[in-house]
Amino acid sequence: MMTPAARKRFRALAHSLKPLVATGHSGLTENVILAIEEALEHHELIKIRLGCDQRDDRKSQAGQICQTTGAELVQLIGKIAVVYRESPDKTA
Repeated sequence: MMTPAARKRFRALAHSLKPLVATGHSGLTENVILAIEEALEHHELIKIRLGCDQRDDRKSQAGQICQTTGAELVQLIGKIAVVYRESPDKTA
């Protein structure tokens, strides 16, 4: 579980990022999930552009991304989701 202080720090870090992955109207396909996994491995903190128009659909899609990838939702503003997952091979 992410602390409020960590969430605030990640929001600040994500401000200058561009979305690395975009979901289309077909939703979370296998290829989109693989692209998200790869982006999380390389960057840990990423922005994702969600292709849904309805707010509830975007919330659901962001939740599904986090559940599938093991990432945590940092922020969801409009059609942009910011997610974080610590890299398993990160050296201390």
